[in-house]
Amino acid sequence: MASDDLPLEASWLAAAAGGRLSGETSARAGRCETDSRNAGPGAVFVALKGERVDGHDYIEAALRSGTPLVIAGEAEWKERASRLEGALAAAGAAAVLVAEPLAALQKAGAAWRALFPDLERVGVTGSSGKTTTKECLASIMSRFRRTVWNPGNLNSEIGLPASMFLLRESHEVGVFEMGINHPGEMDVLAGVWAPRVVAVTNIGTAHIGILGSRQRIAEEKKRAFSKFGADGLALVWEDDDFRDVLAKDVAGTVAFFGPRSSRGLDTAVDLGLEGWRIVWRGSEARFPLPGRHNLLDAIAAAETAERLGASPDDISGGLSSVKPLFGRTEIVRGSSTVLVDCYNANPDSVVKAMELCDGVEWKGRRVYVFGSMLELGEGSAEAHRAVGRAAARSKADAILVFGEEARPAFEAASGAGFPGALEFAESFDELAAAARRLSREGDLVLLKASRGMSLERLVPVIAPGSPTQAGRGQEDRHVP
Repeated sequence: MASDDLPLEASWLAAAAGGRLSGETSARAGRCETDSRNAGPGAVFVALKGERVDGHDYIEAALRSGTPLVIAGEAEWKERASRLEGALAAAGAAAVLVAEPLAALQKAGAAWRALFPDLERVGVTGSSGKTTTKECLASIMSRFRRTVWNPGNLNSEIGLPASMFLLRESHEVGVFEMGINHPGEMDVLAGVWAPRVVAVTNIGTAHIGILGSRQRIAEEKKRAFSKFGADGLALVWEDDDFRDVLAKDVAGTVAFFGPRSSRGLDTAVDLGLEGWRIVWRGSEARFPLPGRHNLLDAIAAAETAERLGASPDDISGGLSSVKPLFGRTEIVRGSSTVLVDCYNANPDSVVKAMELCDGVEWKGRRVYVFGSMLELGEGSAEAHRAVGRAAARSKADAILVFGEEARPAFEAASGAGFPGALEFAESFDELAAAARRLSREGDLVLLKASRGMSLERLVPVIAPGSPTQAGRGQEDRHVP
């Protein structure tokens, strides 16, 4: 690996992270990993303490895999020094020892970003649609400027600073997703990335159990603008309930996107499960992601890109090139057609998924499978009941509900008099058995749940032998 591919020097990292350097001072790396399974040659492994595991227990494995640099807690290293010092020497590697590894990662990530002052910094945040909007925007921008973006949804207080080490001198634009699930996290992300341009997709109910209310969510999301100067640009959905909150007292400019506000949008024709035909200032795109929510993500990306200098052809070409992402409106075709939309779920996104399936012209039956929506806090039961009532009013011919948190949805759908087949499953085996019993060839099946339910496991049950990437590990693995 050439030195140009390993620009991160051990001595620089120690100074940037505020740590003590031990081991091979000439060690170099080119990327940052917080999962030891992804470490190896060219990687900095940051040992973080998770809810269930401690990354310090995996340092030896990372060093054996060829990792040249490690960031670890001074106290945790001392506890394991008898093993780790020998492993470090045997690997010819270096360790940066710090008081708190996560804070050190964030500090170093911000310092690395600051080395590229001419980079156009763009952030994407919102309660849903962040990753799709970021992928659409990156696809457009990369057609005419050298663009870097965070992979998957590495958007948290861990993933975003780790992604900073993807930046290189050749890059002209960075498009980075910024996601939060607790108070104060956006301040950390804004400090690391300091975006000049931010697109806010919407203010919904994701993580409301932790953040408390949609008002609080809006206020936290708005902190993405906190590093704006006079040239800052905030883009906000025209119909957001909190557009006025987001637009008030922002340094720089606030603009709105949507079918009415985005003047570049000539037309958008719904093609059902095939996506949309979008015409932007006379240039036609075939955007492959179905549903109005995905159309709004495409418009947000197009509006942002145009304000950053994209031509109509750049926009149409970029939108046409977007690929479905794992678990996000992913269409799997087999004996049945399965809409795999189970990367995340909250009441807003569940209703949108049902509306998409209700709106598609379909000769066969519709089967909607709902799993638990997680991180809803005290409002979980009522949120699930609301989804159950909405499902009862939908065009579904059969409804399967999975997970104890989702039981109120099942009870509400039953109480609302849903006329079709309605079943509740507490375990995945029960769910799979119900799906085998109820599904038929030609069905349109919706899979919708929070990521923790791993609902994509149902795809081979419903559509055996179908060509799909569902469940093949493209999900976020940035935690230890």
